[in-house]
Amino acid sequence: MIEMAWVWGLVGGLMIGSAAALFLLVNGRIMGASGILGGLVDGSGRATGAERLAFIAGLVLLPALLAAIMGGAETNITSNPIVIIAAGLLVGIGTRLANGCTSGHGVCGISRLSFRGIVATVFYLLAGGMMMVLFRHVFGVI
Repeated sequence: MIEMAWVWGLVGGLMIGSAAALFLLVNGRIMGASGILGGLVDGSGRATGAERLAFIAGLVLLPALLAAIMGGAETNITSNPIVIIAAGLLVGIGTRLANGCTSGHGVCGISRLSFRGIVATVFYLLAGGMMMVLFRHVFGVI
């Protein structure tokens, strides 16, 4: 029998990949969440503001709705708010430094065989692994 977590991961991956392909086909732009949100924050995306808001709202509200309907999912997230805040800040800084996030570089960049996307994704994974080792095994906070 197949583990349901594996099946849900596959379904989620297929949905993200399909959404990225559809976004690129319809809009001619990459579906990078940080770029979409960044355009709202810095004002550079005013012309497509409604579309950007709808995307961000869907990104936040749909998982919340599904969690409420289906009872959520078991996670291993820490209950330490300092670690959660630090992780969020580090992800935000890394996203800004890399000129994109995992949805832009990892999903859309790799699928287009973008060298920049592939390199950024490799460094995202390496940095995430190093931080996990550091915070779990060295500092013991996760």
